[in-house]
Amino acid sequence: AMSLIGTPYRFGGTTPDRGFDCSGFTSYVFRETAGVTLPRTANDQFLQSGIPVERGELASGDLVFFRQRGRRIDHVGIYVGDGRFIHSPSRGGRVRIDALSNPHWTRTWHGARRLLADAP
Repeated sequence: AMSLIGTPYRFGGTTPDRGFDCSGFTSYVFRETAGVTLPRTANDQFLQSGIPVERGELASGDLVFFRQRGRRIDHVGIYVGDGRFIHSPSRGGRVRIDALSNPHWTRTWHGARRLLADAP
């Protein structure tokens, strides 16, 4: 995931060459690094993948989910430790690391899921 920092955001994007949207980014990383296939959308990743994890129990590699508008989960990233996560943020943005303590991410937090059995 870290090697993809700076990759441009692209709605519907699923590869480094074409850019990523948020769920395209998480799908690509898990498929390429762990052989795990994820559903295409952030909402489906939340509903259909992994096991729930409390915010205080996050481990590197957990998916973190946000609801920014409406009732559906509409954003996902990958927790990297130390209260930070990596994600493909939005139009005009690039893959980057942000702090979960940022007021926007605190306000829109919805939950987390653990996909990999060897995480703590």
